[in-house]
Amino acid sequence: MSRYARAEREALADLLLALGPDAPTINEGWATRDLAAHLVLRERRPDAAGGILLAPLRGHAERVRRRLAAGPYPDLVQRVRRPPVWSPISNPLTDELVNTMEFFIHHEDVRRAVAGWQPRELARGLQATLWKRAAPLARLTLRRFPADLYVQAPGYGEVSVGRGGERLRLVGAPAELTLFLSGRQRVARVQLDGSPTSARQLRNASLGM
Repeated sequence: MSRYARAEREALADLLLALGPDAPTINEGWATRDLAAHLVLRERRPDAAGGILLAPLRGHAERVRRRLAAGPYPDLVQRVRRPPVWSPISNPLTDELVNTMEFFIHHEDVRRAVAGWQPRELARGLQATLWKRAAPLARLTLRRFPADLYVQAPGYGEVSVGRGGERLRLVGAPAELTLFLSGRQRVARVQLDGSPTSARQLRNASLGM
């Protein structure tokens, strides 16, 4: 496995164990056991993983996730820590591409639910990797946003998105933009410059996949 995906996975597993099964996350309605079950389902239950994105399969996916969450918590976290090599999304060929952003986001879902959290000092290589994921995510999720929107990661790049209209700038480190664009606006440390109305609309928009 690549260094960033592996490091974020290990750090998340350590934090899940340290906090226990019932600690909060920033995902509404989910405690740490629920988030761990989501990750296990994603990698180990291809029959249910489609329900993460596809509404017709969501009921089955949720039933499977709840069963996983009800199991012994240390075993659940161990399955997060040690993914199956046969999984199409966690084998050595796909891990860095698919899992670096996924595990960074979910690590922060747990970290930023703890009082007194602060952004981590991340390696430039990890920030660059996150920007490679955040830029296309911005193009996808904000393509219909009613503004002339510039997403800028100083030192890494920028993209122009939106349907046009009032100019709005979304500025932040790649890690913070990744969280913002994945629907974690309320905990992302970013700067929004432009119309207060457009800025408020973006902060409250339903973003992410």
